[in-house]
Amino acid sequence: MEYRTLGRTGFKVSEIGMGTWQLADDPGCWVGADIKESLACLHKFVELGGNFIDTAWAYGYSKDRPQEHPSEQLIGRFLKEPGMRDKVHIATKIAPKNWKWPAAREVPISEVFPSDHIERCVNDSLRSLGVDSIDLVQFHVWQDRFSEDTGWQKTVQKLTDEGKVKYWGISVNDYEPSNCLKTLDTGLISTIQFIFNIFHQKPVQELFPYAREHDIGLIARVPLDEGGLTGKFSIKTEFAKGDFRNSYFSKDRLAELEKRTNRLKALLGAEAGSLNELALRFILSFKEVSTTIPGMRKLDYVLGNASASDGRKLSAKMMEELKKHSWERNFYGGAW
Repeated sequence: MEYRTLGRTGFKVSEIGMGTWQLADDPGCWVGADIKESLACLHKFVELGGNFIDTAWAYGYSKDRPQEHPSEQLIGRFLKEPGMRDKVHIATKIAPKNWKWPAAREVPISEVFPSDHIERCVNDSLRSLGVDSIDLVQFHVWQDRFSEDTGWQKTVQKLTDEGKVKYWGISVNDYEPSNCLKTLDTGLISTIQFIFNIFHQKPVQELFPYAREHDIGLIARVPLDEGGLTGKFSIKTEFAKGDFRNSYFSKDRLAELEKRTNRLKALLGAEAGSLNELALRFILSFKEVSTTIPGMRKLDYVLGNASASDGRKLSAKMMEELKKHSWERNFYGGAW
């Protein structure tokens, strides 16, 4: 496993991090996780050199069990094993109080991240993870105009001074990679988590240059387009009842996805033997990216994804070709 610096945090993190939304059976989102297998995946990830684990207060959360935070608690169980806490960097996220993803432009921050809610979520996460301090806490949605509010800024500073949080980040709204640049000017935010993959290449335009100039750690999420860039989906693909991909991949989108992944498969060969590998190597070919966090709830996924971190980048010719395969579309409202 190769490592990169996570911006101004100074953390040396594995190029392939571990997304954990899938690890806990999440009602209405990712369903069907097996806890024993999830724990085995965490072990294998660390065994292979992985050391960056990304979770969230909301992963697996149910209003029927408001005190439970299944993904964080599963990771907390893992961290209790001897020596494990020192081997990994843990990132989590504060859910929006109004439970709305993405953050709407017209909604004030007082409805999304009031100070008491920020503190409550951090304290919940500390308990769920079983740690005294969290390496990175991220706001799970964002609007750049929130930067004008001093309430969250004071709370961030307070929790940092208390030693509960080491560094702060933002998980920006889906498909809005530049909706954070004013906030970064506050100096309180060290990392940005954002969607980035072969289909969604917009972050390269504004976010990457800013991050490069200001030493911001970049965490690329959804690197495989919720599984679309594994090359396994077709018009015939069906998802389990309750899996959010039933909505994300409508039949029309599956038909278009199949056409586009078939074109990408024609590029496979010496530089990448599978579409999954091509997708990860595309992201890691950008030096601005600190780590990417595919979800991994199967051991085969851990092994396959980790193997893409060997220091080899795609050729300039391949990177130029992949620009042609951008497919900008917005799950929350048609095409861009």
